[in-house]
Amino acid sequence: MEAPTDFSFLAPLLLAIAIALLFSLNRFLSPGPKNLPPGSLGWPVIGETLQFLFGTPEKFISHRMKKHSPQIFKTNILGENTVVLCGPAGHKFLFSNEQTIFTVFRPHSIQKLFREPKGRTVIQPNSAGVTKLMRSPGFLKPEALVRYVGKMDSFTQNHIRAYWEGRELVHAFPLAKSLTLSLACSFFLGTDDPTRIARLVGSFDDVTVGLHSFPLNFPGTVFRRSMTAAGVIRGELIAIIREKKAAIAGGAPLLDILSHLIVATDPSSGNHMAESEIAGKVMGLLVAGYSTVATAITFFLKYVGERSDIYAKVLAEHREISGRKKAGELLEWDDFQGMKYSWNVVQEVMRLTPPLQGAFREALTEFSYGGYTVPKGWKVYWTVSTANMDPDYFPDPERFDPSRHDQVDNNKTAAFALVPFGGGPRMCAGKEYARLAILTFVHNVVTRFQWEAVVAGEKVVGDMMPTPQLGLPLRLQQH
Repeated sequence: MEAPTDFSFLAPLLLAIAIALLFSLNRFLSPGPKNLPPGSLGWPVIGETLQFLFGTPEKFISHRMKKHSPQIFKTNILGENTVVLCGPAGHKFLFSNEQTIFTVFRPHSIQKLFREPKGRTVIQPNSAGVTKLMRSPGFLKPEALVRYVGKMDSFTQNHIRAYWEGRELVHAFPLAKSLTLSLACSFFLGTDDPTRIARLVGSFDDVTVGLHSFPLNFPGTVFRRSMTAAGVIRGELIAIIREKKAAIAGGAPLLDILSHLIVATDPSSGNHMAESEIAGKVMGLLVAGYSTVATAITFFLKYVGERSDIYAKVLAEHREISGRKKAGELLEWDDFQGMKYSWNVVQEVMRLTPPLQGAFREALTEFSYGGYTVPKGWKVYWTVSTANMDPDYFPDPERFDPSRHDQVDNNKTAAFALVPFGGGPRMCAGKEYARLAILTFVHNVVTRFQWEAVVAGEKVVGDMMPTPQLGLPLRLQQH
């Protein structure tokens, strides 16, 4: 009697064949001309998303720049055929062609997180940090921020008194997040309730992590956790909106962005926005103005704490500012003009540890770049880090050297080499707000303390948002 034939080997073979066929079909159906940029679209459906999300973006980009082209390469991430424009020339080309060749695109995860229940798209954080809606009232223009400087200084001083003074050890990262969320809530919402804000910090962290993730809304996924956190934030914001409405009805002035959103009407219908829609818009603004500022502050403390020579220069700059002021006098707009070296230090911090990795655009039309053709509808990813460690633009790039930002070599297009706030028409409208928030903290912390890291060489984790693994514990010495 013959032994039964064992066909078990066929299962993995058929699976391999099916994957190969899908892979070929994906290539065959890819739209556009034959002269696409070099690179790989990866596996069907998932493309190269896993490598993008679970490696670090810098390594993902730099590896493909070396393998394919230092100018442009193709990939498929988050379900989208995408090209990456690299280096200062790529940045310049993108920023110079906003709204003619490129328009904003947001991954599906962001679209879902910031979409109100009936499906109307709301404000979502983009590379610029805030949206066009916020540009028109001028809330983030210097002339408006001038009025906020004193309050920002007072707020920061109160934070340092409450959480830093009298302590030998602090964990800088969670404190920076608490401060920056409090400042954002004060500026955008007009609310200063520390208990309410403290409840939201963890939820904002979960939303931030989910901004670039697979939009799989199943238990245990990053995206499910982000959606749950977004619901918590939206509920708290609706409560604040109702309180604000009552205050406005009682004659309270319109001093913050939330108040203006509440009274705004649709030009075509004359209707006010629904509370859920306002909550979505405000949530996008808060996310945009929260984590990146906290990250910049945290890594300022890390890098400056490792360099006593740089600390001494920053301290001297701020003592000179303090020496011109009367006791108890708050910072004013003109004081920030004397913080040039400190801002150079912050720029160097953002070069080595970018708080924002990059953003997506969509091609409005077919375009050519670097000798290749990119089809209409393809996505374009720009990342801040393609030139940050390039010795052609930043000699000895591993060295922390704030003085390099004193010099701009136009032949090297340095203006487009370091772009932590983007550029062109969509340059971050919140750049000046971020600069003031960071430098206000620097002024208050450096004039009160000297510090050193408790854990030398603390590991930095987090793929899309760099995070000190232990929260950057610092040992403080008060002046």
